[in-house]
Amino acid sequence: MSAATAAYYDALETRAPEERENALMAALPDVVAHARAHAPAYAAILGDLTPSEVGSRTALAKLPVTRKSELIERQKTARVQGDAFGGFATIGWRPRRGAVRVFSSPGPIYEPEGEGPDYWRAARALFAAGFRQGDLVHNSFSYHLTPAGSMMETAAHALGCTVFPGGVGNTELQLQAAAELRPHGYVGTPSFLKIMVDKAAEQGTALPSLRKALVSGEAFPPSLRDWLAERGIVGYQCYATADLGLIAYETEAREGLVLDEHVIVEIVRPGTGDPVPAGEVGEIVVTTLNKDYPLIRFGTGDLSAVMPGPCPTGRTNTRIRGWMGRADQTAKVRGMFVHPSQVAAIARRHPEVHRARLVVSGEMANDQMTLKVEVASRSEGLDARIAESIREVTKLRGNVVFSEPGSLPNDGKVIEDARSYE
Repeated sequence: MSAATAAYYDALETRAPEERENALMAALPDVVAHARAHAPAYAAILGDLTPSEVGSRTALAKLPVTRKSELIERQKTARVQGDAFGGFATIGWRPRRGAVRVFSSPGPIYEPEGEGPDYWRAARALFAAGFRQGDLVHNSFSYHLTPAGSMMETAAHALGCTVFPGGVGNTELQLQAAAELRPHGYVGTPSFLKIMVDKAAEQGTALPSLRKALVSGEAFPPSLRDWLAERGIVGYQCYATADLGLIAYETEAREGLVLDEHVIVEIVRPGTGDPVPAGEVGEIVVTTLNKDYPLIRFGTGDLSAVMPGPCPTGRTNTRIRGWMGRADQTAKVRGMFVHPSQVAAIARRHPEVHRARLVVSGEMANDQMTLKVEVASRSEGLDARIAESIREVTKLRGNVVFSEPGSLPNDGKVIEDARSYE
């Protein structure tokens, strides 16, 4: 089967799940060892860990989660010593085996791009969206500061595509280029694609060649997807970050997002590193096999959940439901910050508690906290003991309400802010 007519980007997408899991777990100890030996931040984080013992998801789940706030702080501290990446990268500047480019994301966080084709692994997502060798790709992601433009350009080149580097803004000029160059597809944010299509209609400019799109960076609701389809553009979405590259991508089945073949993804309870049962909403935590920037158990701050069964397209990797909100649900109550990790700490003190959800209600200056807990059975005085734990952990008073197991909403919320701000 030729590349132009192949159903899959490569054979990795249809391998047996057991084969994939074995390959990922076999690669993991080597990545951990490399990070511990060559990335000072991981030497500190992992301590005296024996990398060869980290060859299973159970062992991986025992390692600490590194969150974006820690990455920012370590980079700030290390910057005065000349380490822009805070000890997380194993490469630096050329001519030593170093970064080809360096990018900046809000924080700021600096990310290296190392050598190699399709460095961010986004070609798989482009292929699933219908892009093929010989296509002209209109790339409207940013080419400065953040890596999105480079991420998609290198992916398109890996597929054998030509790229028009439109970048962001300059709608009139980009529309003129799209009309005259006649690209086969678009990559960028869905909102800018809509702006371009609306502007084309307003001006009476035809875009007959533009028939496919891969979008990211924003929500891509079904209403916009259908709106584009009515105008002849079939759009798909992918989930990627500046730190990790591609994490998951949409297929023609449009049933969730299929995980990339070169990342290990866990869904954990917000505020903890504890994996949740399959199907439960939690924070996406990713371990990348990129030895240049080997992020291990990196908390994305995004919520999602694993979907049951394989993709109808025949791809056998795990699917997630896509972006479902943010995991950082910190709330300020009576002048004190309450964090999801504190709710988890309260629950861990009481083995009877299966799940907990803190609801903050009332009006401004009259906050009330209620901890809803799922318990199968409760001993006498459990509510008073939990209330005492609330006071000890948060330094605030809260009520306790018991619920049946499975009764709390499966939306990933550990702290629900139900206050009125009117």
